Amino acid sequence: MKKILKLAFLSLFLLMLGSCNNGENENSEAPNKAENVIAEVRQEYAPDKRVALFDVQAEENKEAFILKGESNLPEAVKNLKEKLKSQNINYRDSIQMLPEEELANSKGIIKISVANLRGDARHSAELVTQATLGMPVNVYKKDGNWYLIQTPDDYLAWVDGGGVQIYSEEEYKNWKFSEKLIYLQPFGNSFAEADSGSEIVSDLVAGDILELTGTENDFFKVEYPDGRTAFIQQNEAKEYEEWLNSLNPEGEDLIATSKKLMGLPYLWGGTSPKGVDCSGYTKTIYFLNGMVIPRDASQQVHTGRLVDSTRNFENLIPGDLLFFGRPATDSTSERVVHVGMWIGNNRFIHSSGSVRISSMDKNAEDFDKGNHDRYLRSKRVLNEEGEGLTYLRKKDIFTTDAASAEASE
Repeated sequence: MKKILKLAFLSLFLLMLGSCNNGENENSEAPNKAENVIAEVRQEYAPDKRVALFDVQAEENKEAFILKGESNLPEAVKNLKEKLKSQNINYRDSIQMLPEEELANSKGIIKISVANLRGDARHSAELVTQATLGMPVNVYKKDGNWYLIQTPDDYLAWVDGGGVQIYSEEEYKNWKFSEKLIYLQPFGNSFAEADSGSEIVSDLVAGDILELTGTENDFFKVEYPDGRTAFIQQNEAKEYEEWLNSLNPEGEDLIATSKKLMGLPYLWGGTSPKGVDCSGYTKTIYFLNGMVIPRDASQQVHTGRLVDSTRNFENLIPGDLLFFGRPATDSTSERVVHVGMWIGNNRFIHSSGSVRISSMDKNAEDFDKGNHDRYLRSKRVLNEEGEGLTYLRKKDIFTTDAASAEASE
């Protein structure tokens, strides 16, 4: 009898254990259904987290999944909900849509010569890119004195409040309509008076853009986004519209710009004359010739038109971009880690330690064996069209053209 009772208790115990295990498996599989849908939407709308924010998770709940996180992509969130509904997955939406409510009608303008943009809201975080004076940025959220912004090349990063001026919608509209000036020397200063011996208001670098309010003697009078006024020597800058209308860049123009920045120190995350990494350097060259290209080498490689992948450098012309890294294998994907710009005569210019010129000629003194051996391919960007390439003459981010002005009236 005791033996029978023991067997009965054992059977009951195993049955209960099995029931518990089955319940755990169901619960553990359920969240995967929602997470799988999230992963699918993320891959479609935000495969590159550097330029698109879709930080969404599904938290398990007895009745439904709680969608948490944040995103600046309304279409992606809408699509996520539709997919969950079509698969009969119950959910409750707690996703924070950006921009935050208090920043919904705001725009940012970089107000210092070069703002360092970081991967997190602290000065010790990684420097991921830079933004120059006068650059308009989208503003999504605030954390203490830091703002999450998105630059015209779509890069997402954090800037401290000392680097950006927050404008209302009306203030931004007025700024867009104002006359502008672009600074063109690699380095310089603005002054409190129309006198280079007067007090310095701030430093300046090539590509800085300010409001132009007048002239005095041989100086432009300008206004900063935060209201400061200053004077800039006329031989160091141009009226923005005049500069823009004069642009018709050829390879030789890109070479001339690149050589003005010779010797600049390598700086991870740098995209200005204060320091450049490899892709920040090529990006700066193109920007100073009126063109916005993607931020990183691994993004730049997907733009433009393929001109070589076999080390047939005879196909290249000045301005073409050369990409270097690790080719794809059966088990690993391609990894692009470096970029330079072709200047002709078997030579290219790039930021490696500092901005310098190297050769693909094995017999040359400046032959760069390391990059020669890891060469992947070359792309032609100048005068090409496609996603990631913006010509300021066609889509200006600093001013409002006549057509846009008429449409807004």
